[in-house]
Amino acid sequence: MAGRDLLRLLLQDHLDLRAQREETQVRAGAGPVVIGPDGQVRPWREPGHQRWLATMFGPVRVTRVAHRGPGTCNVHPADHALSLPAGRHSTGLRRLAVTEAVRGSFDQAHEAIERRCGNVLGKRRLEELVVAAEVDIDAFYRARPPIPCSSDMPLVVQVDGTGVVMRPEALRQATRRAAEKAAGGHRGRLAPGEKPNRKRMATVACVFDTRPAPRRPHDVIHPPGGRSGERPARPGPEAENKWCTASLVRSPEQVIADAFDQAQARDPKCLRPWIVLVDGARHQLDLIEAEARRRGITVHVLLDFVHVAEYVWAAAHVFHKPGTTEAEAWAADRLISILAGHAARTAAEMTAQADQEGLPVARRKAVDTCQRYLTGHLDQLHYDTAIANGWPIATGAVEGACRHLIADRLDITGARWGPPGAEAVLRLRAVVSNGDLDPYWRFHTRREHQRTCLEPCPQKFALTA
Repeated sequence: MAGRDLLRLLLQDHLDLRAQREETQVRAGAGPVVIGPDGQVRPWREPGHQRWLATMFGPVRVTRVAHRGPGTCNVHPADHALSLPAGRHSTGLRRLAVTEAVRGSFDQAHEAIERRCGNVLGKRRLEELVVAAEVDIDAFYRARPPIPCSSDMPLVVQVDGTGVVMRPEALRQATRRAAEKAAGGHRGRLAPGEKPNRKRMATVACVFDTRPAPRRPHDVIHPPGGRSGERPARPGPEAENKWCTASLVRSPEQVIADAFDQAQARDPKCLRPWIVLVDGARHQLDLIEAEARRRGITVHVLLDFVHVAEYVWAAAHVFHKPGTTEAEAWAADRLISILAGHAARTAAEMTAQADQEGLPVARRKAVDTCQRYLTGHLDQLHYDTAIANGWPIATGAVEGACRHLIADRLDITGARWGPPGAEAVLRLRAVVSNGDLDPYWRFHTRREHQRTCLEPCPQKFALTA
C-alpha cells in the first residue's frame, strides 16, 4: 500500500508540474489559438480548472487551463495532450477492469481491483466500463489484415449455439411468455427433462485454417475387436489461426455473416476448399446455405460426426445391452459404414433389423430417430470425401469455444445476466481467446481518443499513458 501511495504521489507531482508549466505559458501570452470542435475560436484562457482522475495508483487531481468563448463549451488542451478519457477512470484502470471481469465474476473482479488499486471503482461502474470497452470490436476486426495462407489448406467454419441464464426481463418474448405461463401454475418442481424457460441462446462461430490430413474410416473408428497394432491410426487435421466470435444479442444470421466475412477475408478469391461443420440444427443449416448463396460461394457442409455417433449408439442400445462387446461392435460397424459413404444403406439396414426382430414401437424409437436423422441429412454426410481429402469432420473447435466463452464465465453458479453485460463479456472473452486483447486495446484507445478529442486546436498532441 505504501508503494502504491508513493506512485500516486509521483503521478500527482507530474500532473502538478504540467499544470504549472501550462499556466506559466498562459501568463506569458504564448501558445497557439485554440479552436473548438464547433470551429469557433476560444479567445479566453482561465487557469485552475480541476478534475479528478481515478488511476491504478489511486485518485489524483488534474489541474489545467480552460480555453473559453462566448456561448461555447470549454476546451482543455491538456486533457487531449494526456489523452484523458471522458469519464473519471483512467485508461489503465479500464484495461484492468476488463481483464479481471472477463476472467471471473464481477464480485471477484471488484475485489481484485480493490486489492491492487484501492477503493477507486464501484461494482456498478465496473460493469459499465466493461460494456463500454466492447464497442470497437467489429471495427477492429474489419481493419485487421487477414493471416496469409496457402491455397491448398482448407478453410473451416464451425457454428454452434448454447444457452445463457438471463434475468426474466432480458428473455426473448417467446421464452418470457413460456416462463410466465409455467410460473402461473404454481408448480413445485420441473418434470424430468423439462427446461425452465430461463435461457437465451447465444450463437458461437469459429473460423480456422487446417492442413490436410487424409485418413481412412478405420483411423477414426476402431474396428470391432480393437486395433491390431500393426499400423497406427493416422492423426486428424488440427486447427491453425483459430478465430472465434459470439453474440447473445445479435441474430444467428449476423453471427454467421461475421464468420463468413472473416473466412472471405482469408480467401477473397475462394481458391481454397470451404468446409462448414454444424451439429445438424435445421435453422443453422438454412442460414449457412442462404449466406453461401448470397455470396456465391461453394461450401461443403458436414454434420458433426460426434453427433451422428450419438444417434448410432442410441440405436445400438436398442439391440444390445449397453456396455457389452456386442453393442460396441454393432455401433462400430455402422459408423465405419457411414464414414465410407453408405449412410443411406446403414439407415435402411438398421430399420430392417428392427422389423426382422419385431421390436415394439416404444422400444424401437431410438432406431427410427436415427434413421430419420441419417436420411434427412444425407447431403451433409459425405464423410468419405472429407476424410479422403483430409478435412475435419467434428465440431470440437466450436464446442470448446462454447465451453470456454460461455460455460466457464457466463454459466457460473448463480449468474443471471442482462443483455448488455452478457454481450460485452462474451465478445471480450472471444477477443482474449483469439489472442487479440493487446492489439484491440491499442485500437480501442486510439478510437476513444478520436471520439473524445475532436481536434479542438491545430496542435498535435501525442497519446500518453
